[in-house]
Amino acid sequence: MNSKSRRPYVSIVVPTFNEHTNIRRMIVGVMNSLRGIPYEIIVVDRHSDDGTAAIARSMGARIIYEDKGKGNALRIGFSKARGRIIISMDADMSHRPDELRLLISGIEVGYDVCMGSRFLVGGGTEDMPLFRKFGNKVFIALVNLVYGTHYSDLCYGYRSMTRDAVRRLHLSSVGFGIEAEINIKAKKAGLRVLEVPSYEKRRSAGRGKLRAFRDGYSILRTIFENIG
Repeated sequence: MNSKSRRPYVSIVVPTFNEHTNIRRMIVGVMNSLRGIPYEIIVVDRHSDDGTAAIARSMGARIIYEDKGKGNALRIGFSKARGRIIISMDADMSHRPDELRLLISGIEVGYDVCMGSRFLVGGGTEDMPLFRKFGNKVFIALVNLVYGTHYSDLCYGYRSMTRDAVRRLHLSSVGFGIEAEINIKAKKAGLRVLEVPSYEKRRSAGRGKLRAFRDGYSILRTIFENIG
């Protein structure tokens, strides 16, 4: 992990809840991928009872606690980030650390937001049942129709943003609607958005936290609450 005396160029914000079987491998992957780049890892933990936070802290991550949901965790992490580039990343090894430099490059060439997409050529997913794939396609089509966008993916959390972009988004989501909110508000704020291919792996171990119908409703509500 980088020395605390160096200001990080990249801040990686990772929401966690009982990910002790994955968090060490995820952090090692980040360390290997970002050699030579000053960075920090901010783990926003939902009071895990399996030692997730302790493992992350022992590996140099900053630990913040929250108990409301993924969106709230990301917003808190974003607010504490010190890097010029801020990246959201899952702890379950579904996001490949070797794609980090692509997300960083998207910002360095002039975009405000660089979003991984599982549905561009070169992307893909091992972790999306057909009913979730159908729901995601419906949400993408709805956002593109209502907001005049051309997104190929919507509910995927592997993305990078400038500090200024985060400030201009004025995010408010508490739960899994956070990704849809970023997409929508980026368009409304006139931000420069780039999609890059990303391959989503199946989670390495443990149980996923997303609940299709509950969290699908949260995403749908986010889409309609931001009209106007």
